[in-house]
Amino acid sequence: MPVLVMKFGGTSVATLDRIKRAAKRVGLEVAKGYDVIVIVSAMSGETNKLVGFVNETSPLYDAREYDAVVSSGENVTAGLMALTLQEMDIPARSWQGWQVPVQTTSAHSSARIEAIPTDNISAKFNEGMKVAVVAGFQGISPEGRITTLGRGGSDTTAVAFAAAFEAERCDIYTDVDGVYTTDPRISSKARKLEKISFEEMLELASLGAKVLQTRSVELAMRYKVKLRVLSSFEEPSEEAGTLVCAEEEVMENRPVSGIAYSRDEAKMTLVDVADKPGIAAAIFGPLSEAGVNVDMIIQNVAEQGLTDMTFSCPTDQVLRAQKALNDAKGRGDINFQELIADTDVCKISAVGIGMRSQSGVAAKMFKTLSEEGINIKVIATSEIKISVLIDRKYMELAVQALHDAFELEKL
Repeated sequence: MPVLVMKFGGTSVATLDRIKRAAKRVGLEVAKGYDVIVIVSAMSGETNKLVGFVNETSPLYDAREYDAVVSSGENVTAGLMALTLQEMDIPARSWQGWQVPVQTTSAHSSARIEAIPTDNISAKFNEGMKVAVVAGFQGISPEGRITTLGRGGSDTTAVAFAAAFEAERCDIYTDVDGVYTTDPRISSKARKLEKISFEEMLELASLGAKVLQTRSVELAMRYKVKLRVLSSFEEPSEEAGTLVCAEEEVMENRPVSGIAYSRDEAKMTLVDVADKPGIAAAIFGPLSEAGVNVDMIIQNVAEQGLTDMTFSCPTDQVLRAQKALNDAKGRGDINFQELIADTDVCKISAVGIGMRSQSGVAAKMFKTLSEEGINIKVIATSEIKISVLIDRKYMELAVQALHDAFELEKL
């Protein structure tokens, strides 16, 4: 039988009634002849509660026990979903990560999937099981310990299963009905896209769009897994949601497909750093070792052998970055006059595969922001993306203005 992967996020399984609604959708696909692998998240709010329990019990917790605790939320949902399907006379059983097994690295709380053997689940399908309900977000390390994949890891679990089982498609059910040109809560003109390329979705996900986890899109692009993002609260139809697919399947290479934003950004500047070979490695080496996720980087013109180095990172990593750089300064690895942290900025990005072949996108973006009186602090570009750091108070204005300027409501 063809295999279909269906993933339900926390809001889609937040209550027993919602689990029943999700189970009915699974039943519709089983009726079409699919063997279905259902990936479930913890019920909405459950993971945060479990994380709170861990932090309250042990602020400097053992990451192995952290994973043992927070992975339990998905186990509960998987069991409840399997029971619900059984009540509908659909042969189903739940699977925890170690039972599949989902083989991961040993990096607790941020493990990566290394392999998903298909033998165990395939054998059960051959015996008449129609639905395997798998707890997302978790796996097992080479040492035999439970691991978790980081926030949003159930998306990655779903795509990895779709790749391993060569599924026809991977449907991601969430509380939104697709991928939009920007956040509909900010712009009432936001439009749902029928299709979007893997590369565009990857950029949007990494730049702040919360629809899909970045790693899940990377996996889908690598293994050519067709993704469909759709709402679990709307009536099912063939046209529902947004299809994330190869660039060739997107009819028109639009200059800009979406405007993304990230509210929780910080701009950090090292003042009067020596302008010499190896200084960048001396700065960003310690940041990497400390787990700081550096994004935009800019180095000013040197004067009298000194320069300023600016970079951005998430606001919740500022203290970690400050400690890493001050420790490096104390060891004599680098020297700087001052470390300035501006935590009142945000990142705005325009994304589109059409930028490869159409000019003028950057000029239009900068002119639009200028006309709104918005000053740009840092600029970064890639082949299909332009990102800027601006004052956070202008975030919504910038998103709305750029959405209008690129006429995304017409997509």
